Amino acid sequence: MSEKKRELQVAALENGTAIDHIPPGQLFKVASMLGLNETPNTITIGNNLQSKKMGRKGLIKIADKFFEEDEINRISLIAPNVVLNIIRDYEVVEKKTVTLPDELVGIVKCNNPKCITNNEPMLTWFEVIDKEKGTVCCRYCERKINKEDIKLL
Repeated sequence: MSEKKRELQVAALENGTAIDHIPPGQLFKVASMLGLNETPNTITIGNNLQSKKMGRKGLIKIADKFFEEDEINRISLIAPNVVLNIIRDYEVVEKKTVTLPDELVGIVKCNNPKCITNNEPMLTWFEVIDKEKGTVCCRYCERKINKEDIKLL
């Protein structure tokens, strides 16, 4: 009878953030939205990794990077329910599930060409009206936008 060896599929991270449980189809959208092709930080990307929770998942580890609230909100639009693991000295010091906030300010572009936010220099402001479906509503023109039609600024 042979012994089964368990080994890490992805190298450990000393300091930084691991974005875990990304749906495999959304992994590269998350990477692109975060501008990871521009960062000098060490990045590890794994896709279609085995997951007990999801079957298959994506994972992004970014050394020495800790996300701001607006970056987390952007992630929540593309891949809600991912898990952010904050790592310091090889230990997970904080773990949080990313969910859509109640409001999105300066993140989403209104798709109504007549909306004031498309014609004046001002921040967009959307209320999340359905977190399950990812539907948002512009505070200024009241245009509703479904998740698949959202364009990020």
